[in-house]
Amino acid sequence: MPLRIPNQLPAIELLKKENIFVMDEARAHSQEIRPLKIVVLNLMPLKITTETDLIRLLSNTPLQIEVNFMRLRSHTPKNTPIEHMLMFYKDFAVLKKQKWDGMIVTGAPIELLPYEEVEYWDEIQEIFDWARTNVTSTLYICWAAQAGLYHFYGIPKYPLKKKLFGVFEQRPLDPLLPIFRGFDDRFFMPHSRHTEVRKGDIQNCHDLTLIAEGEKSGPSMIMARGGREFFITGHLEYAPDTLGNEYRRDFGKRDDVEKPKNYFIDDDPSKGPKVTWRSYANLLFSNWINYYVYQETPYNINEIG
Repeated sequence: MPLRIPNQLPAIELLKKENIFVMDEARAHSQEIRPLKIVVLNLMPLKITTETDLIRLLSNTPLQIEVNFMRLRSHTPKNTPIEHMLMFYKDFAVLKKQKWDGMIVTGAPIELLPYEEVEYWDEIQEIFDWARTNVTSTLYICWAAQAGLYHFYGIPKYPLKKKLFGVFEQRPLDPLLPIFRGFDDRFFMPHSRHTEVRKGDIQNCHDLTLIAEGEKSGPSMIMARGGREFFITGHLEYAPDTLGNEYRRDFGKRDDVEKPKNYFIDDDPSKGPKVTWRSYANLLFSNWINYYVYQETPYNINEIG
């Protein structure tokens, strides 16, 4: 599909090499189409990498999508040039004046901190509350999923004895849900986290529906409000080399670094990754866009909420 993204965003040239159809704002303005408007609150440290990962997955329907990136006023990223943030990201104070068909909130490397000690927790809560009345459907990923479950439903997180790191098998609990259209009876999802939410807490909350879980990874997908909120505890959006890069970054610097499970071919880092999740990632994002955003959002975007 034609993805409408800001002029000169680094992801444009990277994705064109993968034969993904992206168009800049100048060309998009020449088409008389009401694009779906998606806003991304990108909390990941390597923002350009995450931008590319998400745009790649949003490119799999015939719909035109306009992607915008949100930044926090209460936090300055350390790993992304300020010039990039100023050129491609807008403050919540600006973006909150609009309605949005969909929203994605990413993970963040702060999961061991209590939520109330996160420097931008107050702003995050404000954004979460705003999304409920200004966005048709929101995907919360990894830390954002745990934070959203805590903020809205009081679901606590628990520290793991050791990092959950690798690619783990998942089982859809309601295969007939539109979000699972095209999925097999089992699918795979990368995880990289030090904390978890627990099945019992989710089942005790009548407003939440656990829709996928893994024997090793626990709850992986939770749905609320009829699909207006999805909480995904792993990283289906990860590129093939992301877990490997994380492993190589940390190996030798700490004593507790293990190879990601079920990731390297023959468990050998020199042989590269065995990619088992890419088709499910494409299905999940296209199903979300089609069934929970496009089919549900009003044509007049100002009627959202």
